[in-house]
Amino acid sequence: MIKGLLIIIIFFTGVLHITAQTAGTKPNIVFILADDLGFGDLGVNGQQLIHTPNIDRLAKHGMLFTQFYSGATVCAPSRSALLTGQHTGHTYIRGNKAVEPEGEEPLADSVVTIMKILKQAGYVTGAFGKWGLGPVGSSGDPNKQGIDKFFGYNSQGLAHRYYPDHLWSNDKKIELNVNKGFRQTGQYGPDLIQHEALDFIDEQTDRKSFFLFLPYILPHAELLVPDDSIFQTYKGKFPEKPYKGNDYGADATADGYTSQLYPHATFAAMVSRLDVYVGQVIAKLHEKGLDKNTLVIFSSDNGPHIEGGADPVFFNSSGIYKGVKRDLYEGGIHVPFIAVWPGIIQPGTSTAHIGAFWDLLPTFAALADAKYATATDGISLVPLLTGKGTQKRHDYLYWEFHEKGGKQALRKNDWKAIRLNVDADPRGLVELYHLSIDPGEKTNVASKYPEKAKELERLIEEAHVQSVLFPFKNEK
Repeated sequence: MIKGLLIIIIFFTGVLHITAQTAGTKPNIVFILADDLGFGDLGVNGQQLIHTPNIDRLAKHGMLFTQFYSGATVCAPSRSALLTGQHTGHTYIRGNKAVEPEGEEPLADSVVTIMKILKQAGYVTGAFGKWGLGPVGSSGDPNKQGIDKFFGYNSQGLAHRYYPDHLWSNDKKIELNVNKGFRQTGQYGPDLIQHEALDFIDEQTDRKSFFLFLPYILPHAELLVPDDSIFQTYKGKFPEKPYKGNDYGADATADGYTSQLYPHATFAAMVSRLDVYVGQVIAKLHEKGLDKNTLVIFSSDNGPHIEGGADPVFFNSSGIYKGVKRDLYEGGIHVPFIAVWPGIIQPGTSTAHIGAFWDLLPTFAALADAKYATATDGISLVPLLTGKGTQKRHDYLYWEFHEKGGKQALRKNDWKAIRLNVDADPRGLVELYHLSIDPGEKTNVASKYPEKAKELERLIEEAHVQSVLFPFKNEK
């Protein structure tokens, strides 16, 4: 596998040098979303222990965003913000909420998503990976939210398992008999999903534009990979503290985390496996001649996790930032973001433009010349990506989180306010940080700049609209 990885890297180098957009056609769009990958988990962002050559090469041949944010600090609301173009003070799904028999709180029929907009504009749409926005048959079913072809995990709970007993192909349940009852470890879920994603690219032609959404589950817990050459590259290279979890077998649960003797080596191998997938996607686009008119974006749904034996401190997964998944400090929401579009985006560029997931809906709609009738908190990034026109900027960015006592955060220019324990005190004092001089949020300066703290408090109140589905406790 490592030898194959090297081939992909060399091939990839040629891909991005020789191709350019086909004039006058709507671009294909590929959005690759890692799961719980920290800002610092990539070589291009300073990672020293894990190899990510394909993703790093995206940055070399595209635009690296240094100030980009996820939709939320956990899975479902982050995806909701991404797909609806609304921050978590407005978007329909604002938290992880499981429903029976399998899935999470569904998006409503009335919700307008990126896929609905692009499908109406004539795009073929596909999603391969983890959905988490509504069970099969519900209003949030991928096929009811504008996706022509879905393959993968519908439920976030089952997506904790890398050897699942089933996956979904649209509304068809695909039984993985070799993994049945969680008694064996035969078919690795992410590999099966990657195979389907590459097949989707194979089915495309240059006669019709497509949108490919790849919400991979790597490197989300549990920590588990096949014992192949990627894993062997890291095995024995790091100090290890074995993790005892819920093992496969008769007593296994669908949403557990297996034990792991080599948690550090396994996590590194999971990130490298994700990198291999990215290289395979790029190579397949080139093979089909589709890269000539394709925008590829890579990001992560939130900061690094600490479940299942994961150790973000060891890998410096949050980089210089404070916090991890489920925090609204920078480490929980400040994510990798890279955009590549040969012949359009200048290679080897970087930007400190402050953006967030809700910018993607207006961006993709503009590229597709598509109209949409929905409110959005996003701003199109087309001027920045193409170098044409004036790029608008946000007045502020806002997040809320409905676990761990409730949290809110708001960034305005270089100032960041965070309110904790919102359930207990919806009007509590905020912490205030000046990110340009304190990106690690080490010094709360609310007492030093009380007027600035009050200004951001007022904006927090403005940004939050109450939700029946996801209310803060004691909210008035």
